[in-house]
Amino acid sequence: MNLQSRAADPFEYLEDADEVATIAWTTQQNARTRSVLDAIGLRASLAQRFDELLRIDSLGTPVVRHGRAFFCARRGTAEQAKLYVRENGSDRVLIDPVLVDPSGLTAIDWWFPSPRGTFVAFGVSRSGSERSTLYVLEVANGIRLAETIPDTRYTSLAWFPDESGFYYTRYPPGGDYDARAYRHALGHRWEDDERIFGDGRKPEETIALASSADGRWLVATVNEGWARGDAYLADTRCAPLRFIPIAEGFDAVFDVQPSNDGLFVRTNDGAPHFRVFEVDPRTPARERWREIVPEGPAALDGIAVTKAGLALHYLENVRSVVRVRRADGSLERIDGSAESLFGWSSHEDDDALYLLSASYFSAPVVSCARAGPRETVISTWEAVESGFDPAKYRVEQHWFVSKDGTRVPIDVISRENAPRDGSAPAVLYGYGGFNVSLLPSFVPSLLPWLDAGGVYAVANLRGGGEFGEAWHRAGMLESKQNVFDDFIAAIEYLGSSGIADARRIAVFGGSNGGLLVAVVATQRPELVRAVVCVVPLTDMLRFHRFLIARLWIAEYGDPDVPRDAEILRGYSPYHNVRDGVAYPAMLIETAESDSRVDPMHARKFAARLQAATSGVAPILLYVEPKAGHGVGKPRHKVVAELADRWAFLFEYT
Repeated sequence: MNLQSRAADPFEYLEDADEVATIAWTTQQNARTRSVLDAIGLRASLAQRFDELLRIDSLGTPVVRHGRAFFCARRGTAEQAKLYVRENGSDRVLIDPVLVDPSGLTAIDWWFPSPRGTFVAFGVSRSGSERSTLYVLEVANGIRLAETIPDTRYTSLAWFPDESGFYYTRYPPGGDYDARAYRHALGHRWEDDERIFGDGRKPEETIALASSADGRWLVATVNEGWARGDAYLADTRCAPLRFIPIAEGFDAVFDVQPSNDGLFVRTNDGAPHFRVFEVDPRTPARERWREIVPEGPAALDGIAVTKAGLALHYLENVRSVVRVRRADGSLERIDGSAESLFGWSSHEDDDALYLLSASYFSAPVVSCARAGPRETVISTWEAVESGFDPAKYRVEQHWFVSKDGTRVPIDVISRENAPRDGSAPAVLYGYGGFNVSLLPSFVPSLLPWLDAGGVYAVANLRGGGEFGEAWHRAGMLESKQNVFDDFIAAIEYLGSSGIADARRIAVFGGSNGGLLVAVVATQRPELVRAVVCVVPLTDMLRFHRFLIARLWIAEYGDPDVPRDAEILRGYSPYHNVRDGVAYPAMLIETAESDSRVDPMHARKFAARLQAATSGVAPILLYVEPKAGHGVGKPRHKVVAELADRWAFLFEYT
């Protein structure tokens, strides 16, 4: 590092995790943070309570193939989720990561059962790195095949109908970009796999694969960011395999679901709330598409193909509504038991639709919706017992007005008997980006805070997908400041409405939400009492130089483009820390194995704040060893992490 660079950015050395000075500095920071957090008297009892609450099971969406139901669940005190198969009414563990790695640091990243349920392809990674290795298991006997394919992070996979192999995506060795699609035959060397798609594409694009049940139609969907993409189709009966464009060059996204008889395309092209077309794969030109579900007032969040018809997931005022389109074009509403759909699965040869739903105080439940000749019959496939009384708590949806007059919803959560007299401390959570919708989710770790009289609130900021693509685009690129303005307005609303004590409001966010709370802490530090900032982006002028962050240029802008750099500089938390300002108490968390957001963001931000603040509130940094962005974190680490965060929030509000 030259002297000029150090003068311009005195903490640039903290970008290098392997530099001796960085290691020593991080060790000191962790020791200081531990001394502060471990001294909070409430932390031990909170850890015990979270240990109890995390005995509540977690449950994933089942995928059914020829009578075998595959699903992930973490039950009781298990360190990691296991992959199960349910057959003839009994469950059997297929993959237990802890048997492979007793430390609990190895996790299942993804899995794909074969068409008849004979095999399951799955990926595992260690320490939350998400850098998966692909394996294949024979379901009947639990024997793992010879397949060991590296660099299959976030892989997308489509099995051949005869189960002799699959199409899949893979990255170059050790790479974060340039994903390509390959064809693999079981028992063959992966190094010899034929590359079938991706040559000549932009390195930052991602590829998703899907095939019809009979295997004839193979779709490759390519996305650049979260606001535009292309889609291509191949007839696998033709050799050589050739992909033709079915949607290319549009400023829109295309979600293509292939079936034996045709393609169903969900798109926001000309419809910000999305609509659905049916496409004949033999004549897939755009002008031949037939609209079968027009755009409506609610955002259409997803589609699924079943034998009984097309399933549609709508978001109506930030709540899930599922409908099935029958053969005659009519729409039948499927009433679930909870407010949010978090996963579903179906098959075009089966009339069953499996729905995973939950809400703030309703534990996850999987329902099976099976279409009959006149109506759909719903049964419970599995339900998680929460172990507490949801009637003791209440959820209210409020609306507030942001800086530019936009109305924004916010969920306010508290004990049923909590007063609305402005005396309660509050924690506000938000995200606001990447088309992510914050639906009511089951978070039992909120109970200690709520039981102590605190308020928890979730704001549905622009940048999310709750109200369609226009809502998303209103919070990205040059409009990103809208997200921060929405969050600031939410803080002010909590204080002015009597919901919370304006002097005791804390904010919490992770990843893009970590950026959110870091921006608010630097733009309006006087508004909040405490900040929990998890795996954040904070240096928005250099974010694209680390790990997979070039994927996010489409959402944030390109720092190498002067106009974008000016916008990014305007809100970049690291560059907007001011000397002599009394900043609120801050707990900044990151993890050394994070392969998404580089830990350098948290290190540099903490160092700059510690040097600048004139206040007495602590600026704490903790770099978690042997952990990543959050996925695959073992139970014991989650318990400790929750105890740290909530002890900090109790102490400083």
